Amino acid sequence: MNILLTGASRGIGAELAQSLTGSGHRVLMVSRNKKALEQLAKTCNQQAGSELAHPIPFDLSDLTDLEDAFISRIRAHTGTIDALFNNAAQLIRKPFQQIALQDARRLFEVNFFVPAQLIRICLPFMADSELKHVVSVTSMAGFQGSGKYSGLSYYSASKAALGNLSECLAVEFAEEGVKVNALAIGSVQTEMLAESFPGFKAPLGPHQMAEFMHWFILHGGKFFNGKILPVSVSTP
Repeated sequence: MNILLTGASRGIGAELAQSLTGSGHRVLMVSRNKKALEQLAKTCNQQAGSELAHPIPFDLSDLTDLEDAFISRIRAHTGTIDALFNNAAQLIRKPFQQIALQDARRLFEVNFFVPAQLIRICLPFMADSELKHVVSVTSMAGFQGSGKYSGLSYYSASKAALGNLSECLAVEFAEEGVKVNALAIGSVQTEMLAESFPGFKAPLGPHQMAEFMHWFILHGGKFFNGKILPVSVSTP
């Protein structure tokens, strides 16, 4: 399978890239951290014994202006994408009244509009795939009815919007056979969590969450479509 993975250079994304390539899947890894991404690709390919990890250094906040260039980079590696995994995200933890509007817009750009644009970009690449699965990582912070945390207003709202979009697109793409789901994850011991909740110890590590995501990318579409699935034993 050919899988496009964003936010690949660290945390869950890096673990997921290693898990997928370790079982023989080709992963197009996207991150703005070129050095970390290239080192990860080297590690993945050494472990796999084959060139399965393909780094695509790219700042997704530039996607609107550089869409054609991004598509060209994908085509340089493959003409088919079987699954898109929207993992890249930005988090701002500040009181609502202290968040500048331009920062809020930038957060929504990364957390909502970029994943939406990537879905649109990837659809033509999925035409000949049998899998056709779009998975976006949302958050329990944006899951309706879940406990909320002070300072995460815009982050939570952006993740809620991405989940709702997933529900809508599952209906819109039904005739094409494309499955669209969202995973609302709870707390995982990543750099992002440590930065936002210093001292908090999550019950799961990125490797454990990546193993579940690995399975879900390949098999989740057989059981779920248009769903926002809470994947959480603890919040935040």
